[in-house]
Amino acid sequence: MREASVERKTKETSIKVTVNLDGTGRYKVTTGIGFLDHMLEQLSRHSLMDLTVEAKGDIHIDFHHTTEDVAICIGEAVAKALGERKGIGRYGAAVIPMDETLTEVAIDLSNRPYLIWKVAFTKPKLGEMDTELFKEWFQAFAQAAGATLHVWNKYGENNHHIVESCYKGLARALRAAVEIDPRKADAVPSTKGVLGGSL
Repeated sequence: MREASVERKTKETSIKVTVNLDGTGRYKVTTGIGFLDHMLEQLSRHSLMDLTVEAKGDIHIDFHHTTEDVAICIGEAVAKALGERKGIGRYGAAVIPMDETLTEVAIDLSNRPYLIWKVAFTKPKLGEMDTELFKEWFQAFAQAAGATLHVWNKYGENNHHIVESCYKGLARALRAAVEIDPRKADAVPSTKGVLGGSL
């Protein structure tokens, strides 16, 4: 099993994360932010990655630090569980329809972090969560996981559907990218023999 745990403690947050890339989509998520919990549950369920998140943060100020630090920890745990990234599919993509919304997500576990975010919201908040924080989450995850990540909401009207399709898209793309290819299980998926650095 490719499992990893990460702990992060700062003056702003205290977070423990465990992931199992070869799981069945079981989750136990507590961040103190209801909508974020809901999105992380979707991430786990649709990627089949088991995910445990215990987070306490300064949400009496706002949700920024907790949102970003949770993403950092999940990304770091994914990177740690991947190890040398031998045998993985490396690439994954998904197109997610959700009622009137359609979102496309593509990922490359290249160890070269980059985010393209083409997602717009028409409301400043979903529940109590600022919609601008979703980009911060995806940016922090991509950076910590060593992922090139493109998220493109092609169209949609309902803000809940838009952001949920982003997380489900990431989940399905990640599921494909971390999958072990039995034909090359002992090899890093790069002609360089290592992932990261220049192309």
